[in-house]
Amino acid sequence: MSATTIAVSSETKEILRQFGEKGESYNNIIRKLIKEAGWKKLDKRWNKILENDEFISLDEL
Repeated sequence: MSATTIAVSSETKEILRQFGEKGESYNNIIRKLIKEAGWKKLDKRWNKILENDEFISLDEL
């Protein structure tokens, strides 16, 4: 895996560190946060579908 540098403020770096566990790389912390954001986006979409009845039951197929 090749690496790149991303400039973040000291404050952002500290926040990232707080999300991680001892010895965890910033790469892993960021990947976990991205994965969690993806699940939240999916959950938000699912809730919108449920609220708007934008689904078809299997019986209707």
